[in-house]
This record gives sequence, structure tokens and C-alpha cells, in this order.
Amino acid sequence: MVTYNGLNFEPCITRDEIQQIVQRVADQISADYAGRTPHFICMLNGAVFFFTDLIRALSIDCTISFMRLSSYEGTETTGKIKEVIPLQVDIRDRDIIVVEDIVDTGVTLHYLRERLQAMQPRSLRMASLLFKPAKLQHEDARPEYYGREIPEAFVIGYGLDLDGMARNLPEIYSLKQ
Repeated sequence: MVTYNGLNFEPCITRDEIQQIVQRVADQISADYAGRTPHFICMLNGAVFFFTDLIRALSIDCTISFMRLSSYEGTETTGKIKEVIPLQVDIRDRDIIVVEDIVDTGVTLHYLRERLQAMQPRSLRMASLLFKPAKLQHEDARPEYYGREIPEAFVIGYGLDLDGMARNLPEIYSLKQ
């Protein structure tokens, strides 16, 4: 168990399970994009660990860039999207895969999908380490690739944070009720 901001978290996904998830998602993407060179967009800050491991596990070539959007304060989403670091590459006629750490309400990915579609990519897909289907508010935010479905618990570790803390934990922990 770990404690942050007076909240207790218990282990829920081990380091080994994370690596198995990463490899499975990388294998799916590599098979779907065989013979092509997709462009991956890492959603900072949370997805950086998953993104780095995923890119290294691919068996295809790719290019990368980064964006940062924000919609969370503490353990709750604000429902408002703030573009902190905008996309700085032309994605017209390119195969795009956005990499997220977690999809819960889908508000961020819904916003992002609309924003990126306006830039006319050849294709646009989403990949996420974790997915909370019970909380999804926008069907178009459902990731095409995801590692694991999880229940409504708040999670930290492996890039996921609580007010900027706990990202460096090598495993994923869920808030103890």
C-alpha cells in the first residue's frame, strides 16, 4: 500500500502485467500498420511511460510527437479541456495514433478526436493503457487499442498521478475505499 495526500492506494496491476499489456497492444498495432509508418502522438504527462514502452515494443517504423491537454484537478475531472502544449506537426494524410494513459469519461479524447480530424489525417486511432467503459460519456472516445478495462477506481502509478505525484511508481495502484 502507498499513501498520497492522505489517501491510501493498493496495488492493482503489477510491473509484469503492465509489460504484458504493452507488448499485446504493440503487437496489435504492428499487425494493423504492417508496411506503413504511423505517427504517434503522446499525450503528456501521463502517457509518457506507456508511450515510451509501447514505441520500443513495436515491430514497425514510426514517427512521434507530443501534446499536452489538461482536464483534471486532484481526483476529479473538471470537464473543461485546456491545451497546454499544442501539436506542432502537420498530420494531413498521415496515419495517426494518439497514445493516452487512461480513458474514463472520454471528454479529453472526444475533444482531441474532433480537433485532429479537422487536420485531415489519413486515419486516426486512439491507444490507451487503461479504459473505464462505465464512465464513458462520448462513444467516439472509445480507444481502438487499450490494455485493460478497469472499474471506477481512481488509479496512480506508471504515469498516472495525483496532483503530479506518484507517476514514477512502477506499478499501478487503485484508491482504497
